[in-house]
Amino acid sequence: MSNFLIQRRALLATGIATAVTAGAGLHSPARAQGVAPTRSMRGGSNNYLPGAPIVDRIGNGGFWMTGTVRRAGDGAPLAGQRIQIWAHTTEGHERDPHSHGATLTDANGAFRLEMPQIVPAFGQPHGHLAYDGEAFETVFLRPIMSSSKDTSLSAHFVLQPV
Repeated sequence: MSNFLIQRRALLATGIATAVTAGAGLHSPARAQGVAPTRSMRGGSNNYLPGAPIVDRIGNGGFWMTGTVRRAGDGAPLAGQRIQIWAHTTEGHERDPHSHGATLTDANGAFRLEMPQIVPAFGQPHGHLAYDGEAFETVFLRPIMSSSKDTSLSAHFVLQPV
């Protein structure tokens, strides 16, 4: 096949691709539609105790609750946000005040808090987390662990300004 035919085919293919994408409205660059806010989960607020203290650790530890907090829209990390954590653990029920604690996010919007091992309640090993500050809408999360033998659980918040 001659070099002329290969160049002609490439030109035709490029032209057809351009026509198809322009007709489909794809002629301008894609833009992010924004980061959607996290919705509260059903059952997330169960046994919530407002005002849990900021702590270095809940109980004797051994289990890590981690996550991130970002702003809806642009997805920017949010530093200094208070996240409350509570669960049914080897050291207490999720309604017990000593099973609750709060932590603050770091400069990257990340948080981590050590707590006792989570154990199943109502057949599911799960934790509870809440953002309940004044600058953003309240969000309650109730992530479920894949196994009661897991030693960590992550939850991620995207907060909508009030």
